[in-house]
Amino acid sequence: MNKTVHKRAHITSDVAAAAAALKRGGLVVFPTETVYGLGADATSDAAVSAIYAAKGRPATNPLIIHLATAEDTARLVEMNDAAERLARAFWPGPLTLVLPYRPQAGVSALARAGLETLAVRVPAHPLAQALLRAFDGPVAAPSANVSGRLSPTEAEHVAESPLARHVAAILDGGECAVGLESTIIGFNEAGEPQLLRPGGIAREDIEAVLGQPLRAATTPASQPTAPGQLASHYAPRAKLRLNALAPEEGEMYLAFGPDAPMTTGGKAVPGLNLSPSGDLAEAAANLYAYLRILDDTGVDTIAVAPIPATGLGEAINDRLRRAAAPRPAKQRSAPQGEQT
Repeated sequence: MNKTVHKRAHITSDVAAAAAALKRGGLVVFPTETVYGLGADATSDAAVSAIYAAKGRPATNPLIIHLATAEDTARLVEMNDAAERLARAFWPGPLTLVLPYRPQAGVSALARAGLETLAVRVPAHPLAQALLRAFDGPVAAPSANVSGRLSPTEAEHVAESPLARHVAAILDGGECAVGLESTIIGFNEAGEPQLLRPGGIAREDIEAVLGQPLRAATTPASQPTAPGQLASHYAPRAKLRLNALAPEEGEMYLAFGPDAPMTTGGKAVPGLNLSPSGDLAEAAANLYAYLRILDDTGVDTIAVAPIPATGLGEAINDRLRRAAAPRPAKQRSAPQGEQT
């Protein structure tokens, strides 16, 4: 099978050079514990605009602002009591908070998609921390993929993608440990915490810290108040068939658990098992990488086994539903690069 090859960006471990590229207004890919991010100076309209252009991302879809410390985030947003408790419990880590934006804080209105709120997080990955401290400012960073496609969990995923031609450097931090985007929490008009996007921290763990249940988000997916709310997102080129107990002829199988039918009639079932032991954390870490591997076979359909909806399974199922949703024409026809 021919592999898609694109102009490669420079893969590096030079944090100082990457920070300098950000200060010049360039785009830099960097690892977090969740997925690789496409970073730009969040205070520069031109740099933030370059993110949207490189990804083909709708301008109505806001970006997450990454900072080195919780104290840094408090300079940009108004932290309430619940937000402070969550920050103490989960930062640095895979949690994003959507909070009222402080006027005159200097973040580009493009990064906020014109909203009066801002999505902020403090990543835990040591290379992300090193870059943020070297840059010494807010970095806007969605996942480093073409909009709507699978998020990258390795530096090579970005280097081999159409996005590579737009970036100054890719910081290589190895495989992402969590493998799913951050959990996003916001607050409704009554100040009640809402789950805007399930992610790398389970709902149950957040509710335990808050001492109350999370409300469901009520914002239409066509008008997102936080990243990751679009109906069609995180998709491979192949179609997904969800809750499949076994693959059909010609399908690849994305299995889960020790009882998955990985053989039939004495023959191996074509596919991969997200976690042969049934570990949801392992399944989350493998999800995008395994979908990418199966997609690269050129198969038309990937059949996906049922995934429990508890713990991190809620986030896994969220990503799978969005990946299986009907896709906009632009996304269906998005070029995948030159074949060599």
